[in-house]
Amino acid sequence: MDSGTNTGGKSLVERAKAIILTPKSEWPVIAAEKETTGSILKGYVLPLAAIGPVASFIGGQLFGYGALFVRFRPGLMSGLTSAIISYIMAIISVFIIAWIANMLAPKFSGVEDKTGSFKLVAYSMTAGWLAGIFSLLPALSILGIVGLYSLYLFYVGAPELMKVPADKVLGYTAVTVVCAIILGFIASAVTASVVGIFAGPALFSSDESSSSGTISVPGVGSIDTGEIEKMGKRMEDAASGKTKAVPVGSLKELMPESIGPYTRTSIETFGAGSMGASAQAEYTAGAKSFTLRIADFHGMGAIAAMGSAMGIEQSKEDEDSYEKTGTVNGQMQTEAWNTRTERGKFGRMVDDRFLVEADGSANSIEELKAAVGAIDPDDLENLVD
Repeated sequence: MDSGTNTGGKSLVERAKAIILTPKSEWPVIAAEKETTGSILKGYVLPLAAIGPVASFIGGQLFGYGALFVRFRPGLMSGLTSAIISYIMAIISVFIIAWIANMLAPKFSGVEDKTGSFKLVAYSMTAGWLAGIFSLLPALSILGIVGLYSLYLFYVGAPELMKVPADKVLGYTAVTVVCAIILGFIASAVTASVVGIFAGPALFSSDESSSSGTISVPGVGSIDTGEIEKMGKRMEDAASGKTKAVPVGSLKELMPESIGPYTRTSIETFGAGSMGASAQAEYTAGAKSFTLRIADFHGMGAIAAMGSAMGIEQSKEDEDSYEKTGTVNGQMQTEAWNTRTERGKFGRMVDDRFLVEADGSANSIEELKAAVGAIDPDDLENLVD
């Protein structure tokens, strides 16, 4: 997806910025465009709906969930399954909510218009999809509430797309939202059950009016629209086979037999085709042991690049431990250590694609950093076609 990918004559970035920043003037433009459901789906819904599921997947793999010593990191297969099912459900939800909006419109003195209702729902969800980037860092996922701005977008667009009178648009919006919430509960239940089987917005502003620049959430961060284009292009190339995931054997070969006093005691790999691959090894020295892990996120690493561009960061510390996450040399990095239990982790992204992480018990955080440092970033970059 490049800047030439059009949604009614506008690129994805131009349309996203316009609907977020100037919805009252953009909805009439959208209403007049001769678009089809298919063109909106392919050029707009598919790329943006992927942000939340992929960000959540990478966030879970990179940071895990919970506190330092009560931490859950989903397995790669479980995480991938959850992301894929969530993505599918997000797309299906657009069609179902559009059907609901179309069915309800006449009851509020509006008109039935299947294409119009799909436009209304698809473009209204822009804020929620963009807010999905906060799922990259689990602690910031609460900021996804900025996606509620999508309700306002729907409210403003309903009179233009579905011809609902101004005095009835609030009720129309409310009833549609209630139906969507019920759908959300059902979708969550379906997602949870399927994953179980497989696994065993606030206010927006812009720094300029052109198609480049940023969409920012004051006090939180900015989404570089250029990064959205890059993300779409990388994911499109990965899906089409233009770029390839690194073979698991290549990742396995990078695992050293020993790191300082630590000796490799086991190694395992996992491949998921075009979705990516991972290799991890256990290293032991006396009573201390840690896991060194390399994961290739392939096209999905583009979401990590968006997180780096936004400058997402978090820190926490108490008497015995600390955690911190941020961007170092343009790449996301996470670090955690507890002096009492001598356990922690250190991980960093390489080339906005590979995750290298050491997690476990050691004599100091420096030993975990040294383990990560044993994997040469140049060797990883050389694996990319």
